[in-house]
Amino acid sequence: MKKIEKDKSIIRFGVSIPYDLIHAFDEYIREREYSNRSEAIRDLIREKLIGQEWEEKEFEGQEVVGIITYVFNHHKRDLVDSIIDIQHDFPDHVIVSQHVHLDHHNCLEVAIVRGEPNALRNLAYKLKALKGVKHCQLTMTTTGTSLS
Repeated sequence: MKKIEKDKSIIRFGVSIPYDLIHAFDEYIREREYSNRSEAIRDLIREKLIGQEWEEKEFEGQEVVGIITYVFNHHKRDLVDSIIDIQHDFPDHVIVSQHVHLDHHNCLEVAIVRGEPNALRNLAYKLKALKGVKHCQLTMTTTGTSLS
């Protein structure tokens, strides 16, 4: 691999891609309204690096951020109290949560979280395991400090 000088702000390089793959990628770019291939490629690279950061930081004990999104039946007895109890068990991790009423039976809650990856996964697992929670997903992202 060619050595990259750190003082350069933009590096240009060529990539060989099969026709079918670039055709599918161009469709991906159009659907997401990217202005060009370079922007889409930069985002895909960042996405992979963020995923790698989460995996690596799991062993380093460093801090990451994320969002836990969950939909639940608010008529389920004691469920809201259980959700609050779990959030209180992770006071250093739950930064803020937002509660939205979707309809008569269902609510959506989003919790912005910060901490070590294993702790955030554990928090999401506890919420997901509650009876009455219909869907729960942890979306991982980065603090951004390791990305340019």
